[in-house]
Amino acid sequence: MDFNVKKLASDAGVFFGRAVQFTEEKLGQAEKTELDTHLENLITRADNTKNWTEKIFRQTEVLLQPNPIDHTGARIEEFFYEKLDKKVPSRVTNGELLGQYMLEASRDFGPETPYGSTLSTVGEYQRRLGGAEREFLLTSSMNFLTPLRNFLEGDWKTITKEKRLLENRRLDLDICKARVKKSKQAEAKAATAPDFQETRPRNYVLSASASALQSKEGWDFADSSVSEIEKLLSEEVDKAEHELRVAQTEFDRQAEVTRLLLEGISSTHLNHLRCLHEFAEAQAKYYAQCHQFMLELQKELNGTSATAAPSSSAASASAAPPRPDSVAIEDMILPATGTRKARVLYDYDAHDSSELSLLADEVITVYTVPGMDPDWLVGEKGNQKGKVPVTYLELLS
Repeated sequence: MDFNVKKLASDAGVFFGRAVQFTEEKLGQAEKTELDTHLENLITRADNTKNWTEKIFRQTEVLLQPNPIDHTGARIEEFFYEKLDKKVPSRVTNGELLGQYMLEASRDFGPETPYGSTLSTVGEYQRRLGGAEREFLLTSSMNFLTPLRNFLEGDWKTITKEKRLLENRRLDLDICKARVKKSKQAEAKAATAPDFQETRPRNYVLSASASALQSKEGWDFADSSVSEIEKLLSEEVDKAEHELRVAQTEFDRQAEVTRLLLEGISSTHLNHLRCLHEFAEAQAKYYAQCHQFMLELQKELNGTSATAAPSSSAASASAAPPRPDSVAIEDMILPATGTRKARVLYDYDAHDSSELSLLADEVITVYTVPGMDPDWLVGEKGNQKGKVPVTYLELLS
């Protein structure tokens, strides 16, 4: 094993020096180099972008996959397929599964029965709704979630790495500034006071070169002449200033790299804006499909009820007085001021607050109003009033 003790000790020293500098800055005992205002604003903007992108990403995942258990399982499945470099198979949605159960139940109960026929109709539309949901989930994941995830797991990690490196370069720069300041203070005191032991600051630590020189030459600073001490301190100042220039150069270079990366956040915003438009369009298309499917299902169910109700009451119709065949739909279009009684042929459930629910064989008062759809009448029973379909009524003389 290639184990470099000197490098390990050097890295440990650098880490310790940064930790001391950071702690002293927090305690107000050391000066801190402030970044320029433009760079600070870019960092703040980038942090806000990351935080809000993460929140939007997580909540969109919850919206598309409300069950946290299913969501966790789906993410684990996606992870393994990504590692195997295979396409993630499309999963059956809850709507598709419900439709499948209804269709199977319809075949079991018999599609010719009213219940089996209705199960088949509703099951087919549930299957269509589930297919529309699956398409919406797939489109949203590809066009919206994936770009957000790529930013969080790719670009942001690179930005974080460069920001951390910039902070380390700043700490190194401030350490060098403090070293230069202490070296100059020690040099100034040595020039005014000849006793080195009295002039050396308590916290001043000689560089490795000065310590090595002392050991190699056998110097004892207590016995050294003033000129020798001043020469050594002058060398220390020169070395500290050189290290400061190097640190300043590295800090400026890293600040420029970080600035260029942070300015790329504007491109990220444009990309996310495009993805947001695509997500909204996919969502609008999905809800429009669902609305259309439900309207078609509603019409089919109403048509089924209209044909099933007379057939189910065929046995009792023979005993009841025959319905006059001479009453046409045109006869039911009454003047705005005229009212007539009508008998309800079979049950009708109101679909909204503007309609009136009906029960078979009850008698209600009906009339029409100008501009009203000819397929509807206004019905009243007691203190209730609402629209009723003409086909559900039999006008009485």
